[in-house]
Amino acid sequence: MTSAAQLFGINLVAMVTPMNPDGSISDPGVTSLVDQLLATGCDGLVVAGTTGESPTLADAETIYLIRTVATRASGRARVIAGVGTYDTAASIRRAQEAEAAGADALLLVTPYYSKPTQAGVIAHCLAVADATDLPVMLYDVPHRTGLAMDPATLIELATHPRIRAVKDAKGDLAEAMTVMAGTSLAYYCGIDDLNLPYLAAGATGVVSVIGNLYADHNAALIHAIHTGDLDTARSIHRSLIPSTAALTGTSQGATMTKAALAELGVIPHATPRLPLLESPPPHLPGEPPTS
Repeated sequence: MTSAAQLFGINLVAMVTPMNPDGSISDPGVTSLVDQLLATGCDGLVVAGTTGESPTLADAETIYLIRTVATRASGRARVIAGVGTYDTAASIRRAQEAEAAGADALLLVTPYYSKPTQAGVIAHCLAVADATDLPVMLYDVPHRTGLAMDPATLIELATHPRIRAVKDAKGDLAEAMTVMAGTSLAYYCGIDDLNLPYLAAGATGVVSVIGNLYADHNAALIHAIHTGDLDTARSIHRSLIPSTAALTGTSQGATMTKAALAELGVIPHATPRLPLLESPPPHLPGEPPTS
């Protein structure tokens, strides 16, 4: 069976969606960001996720973005498309369109706002997983959706042949280790503050917001864990704490990351879409060690 690392990558970045001042998608920004991420060691590009401002993207924009990123990456990284909504039929349609647009895998968030039962979550995820031939990464992020996936739900969903991974933004490491021990699901840490402990506990990789700027340092962290060099892993992780706090702890990660990328000249503008507001360039204390 193909491994999760082959299906999704290991050093994944939750890409921002570069936009022009009028709110339209910035083609130069998208291609420049993809080039930057590939050059700094990213092997998985998560498109139209939370950091990509997915709730404000029209269906046609999402598909255009997936196609643009897939074309630019040209097989050099896996493209994982965010397709989850609170509407199962809409999520199925997005999944099928993402597959046609060149996505390699799907990111499926728990239905938000409607807050179904766990049985409803299972039915929703199975319906989307059955709709395409693409592997699925579940996205457990209850602080945004208002609904967590219970361990029993994850264990049941793991029996589906295309549901292969979890992006864990819940932060319950004990639960994650229990599910990892009882299933074949690959775990990806979705909280940059916890990348080190999740990787040390057996996570396959990360889906990182700070990776938009520090994918090379995440790559070094993952390598250090996989080779058993915990001292180096701790050093890298600690060096990233100030930047992680600046990017994700002071405002929305999408707006702060865009501000930093614009300041560095990677993308031309820091514009988000309302209701998010543009942030001033973040102060990133210190400089992570070279890897």
